[in-house]
Amino acid sequence: MTDDTHTIRSGGLSAAIKAHGAELCSLKDGSGTEFVWQAGTAWPRHAPLLFPIVGRLANDELRHRGKTYRMTQHGFARDSRFAWDAREASRCTLVLEDSEATRALYPFAFRLTAAYTLDDAGLDLTLTVANTGQETLPTSLGGHPAFNWPLRAGAPKESYALTFANAEASPVRRLDGGLLRAATEPGPVEGTMLPLSESLFADDAIIFDRVASHAVRYAGRGAGPWLEMSWRGFRELGVWSKPSGAPFLCIEPWHGYASPAGFDGDFSDKPGLMHIAPGAEEQLSFRIEVGSS
Repeated sequence: MTDDTHTIRSGGLSAAIKAHGAELCSLKDGSGTEFVWQAGTAWPRHAPLLFPIVGRLANDELRHRGKTYRMTQHGFARDSRFAWDAREASRCTLVLEDSEATRALYPFAFRLTAAYTLDDAGLDLTLTVANTGQETLPTSLGGHPAFNWPLRAGAPKESYALTFANAEASPVRRLDGGLLRAATEPGPVEGTMLPLSESLFADDAIIFDRVASHAVRYAGRGAGPWLEMSWRGFRELGVWSKPSGAPFLCIEPWHGYASPAGFDGDFSDKPGLMHIAPGAEEQLSFRIEVGSS
């Protein structure tokens, strides 16, 4: 354990969390199988937290009450150092609060808490956004965990699929220049199953803005490691890998999404936001269960 990273354990599982971004950087089972992408050259992150925006704003500009602030893709939390609030054997909690630096980018008071808890079957992450200011807090929040693809070394990437808890018949959204296209596209899910291939991401992320499920299983054919993600409070889901191909798959529960192409209003009016009253808070969570068949 260092001041930068804390490792939690339960049963045969272990997880490592960094103070930088409150980012999960490892999740291993008892056999030593690593589920989390190890931030290789294809993409230098593991599982960033997306706050106070998910996706991109037009021209990377946040406008509020006549002023313009620079806000780059996915916000600043992923590049901020969180403070340790608790560090125990199987759990830890980290906190990020507004400061002079954040208010130069985002003129709102907030407290973001990330609480990780590990049990013998998987990892829970509970995210709480509190409005510590005097005006309504417009915000978004998302997870961006990247998992190894394939999970078993040497397995074909095309042997993997996502299996949703419910049929996903709704159309999906795509991005154009980082902004949400107005038109929808037919969903790629066949009933409950999305067979995975690199070609799925030739047009960037797949955005389920009307996702019917609250859980999805990621596994290959036959024996081998698998994981299941479930979520509460998040309304959308992104699935992404590098369009050029890369050995990771991101399964991303979101509350919010990129600005729609053509949106030019005050940030508070941006579609997809949470609006948290002064003194109130919103709590969202997701769970990653892992195993091997």
